[in-house]
Amino acid sequence: MIVDKRIDHGTPFDWGRVSDEYARYRDIYPARFYQRILGRGLCRDGQHVLDLGTGTGVIPRAMARYGAKWVGVDISERQIVQARRLSEGMGIRYQAMPAERIEFPDGTFDVITACQCFWYFDHEAIHDTLHRILKPNGCVLVLYMAWLPFEDPIAGASERLILKYNPNWSGAGERMHPIDIPACYADGFQLVHHEEYRLAVPFTRESWNGRVKACRGIGASLPEPAITAWEQEHKEMIERIAPERFDVLHYAAMAELKRI
Repeated sequence: MIVDKRIDHGTPFDWGRVSDEYARYRDIYPARFYQRILGRGLCRDGQHVLDLGTGTGVIPRAMARYGAKWVGVDISERQIVQARRLSEGMGIRYQAMPAERIEFPDGTFDVITACQCFWYFDHEAIHDTLHRILKPNGCVLVLYMAWLPFEDPIAGASERLILKYNPNWSGAGERMHPIDIPACYADGFQLVHHEEYRLAVPFTRESWNGRVKACRGIGASLPEPAITAWEQEHKEMIERIAPERFDVLHYAAMAELKRI
């Protein structure tokens, strides 16, 4: 369980509660998302990579084929259980631990990735550790993708329904923007690249419902009766406004911090 006054007005949330849905419905990054990473020369060709907040191991599982050696860590034991199940035979190592408690030898990693999770960390606590466990000229790669509720009508309708059931959810209202990097990273790191771009992500009615249910504002935080009521209303809404298959407009962003 995570409680952070900066997020959802301090409403507790636990990703372990939606591990099953997360495993089924959150592996949605298009090929273009991964090609942008590879195009930076990262997460490939024998590099040692640590994935913070790995969840069910979406990023390591998708990118293991490109030759990097991956370790994934996550605060949720249930997420790690799913990651190990889904990664069987892929040679990816996983550990259940908060990012603030990672402990690896100096200069272990070429790249540290953080996808959809960077803002959850205590950066004053982990900044020095990330610098220490990176090799010289290694980098922290921050990754993000979100639907655009003001540009996509299906995303907007789903977001309004989340807020109906959870008005404390602070993840609403996304617009395309660069990833915010905390000021502490000016010490020991240099922002060498950032980019933001729109992309269409395909869904079915079922997979979109599952994707939205597996967000922090619903499955990770609401009591079960509220989740059930939300899901019934959401499914009925999708039947009315969406065909069986459709795209939802998202934007993706990355920021590359090089160790100096």
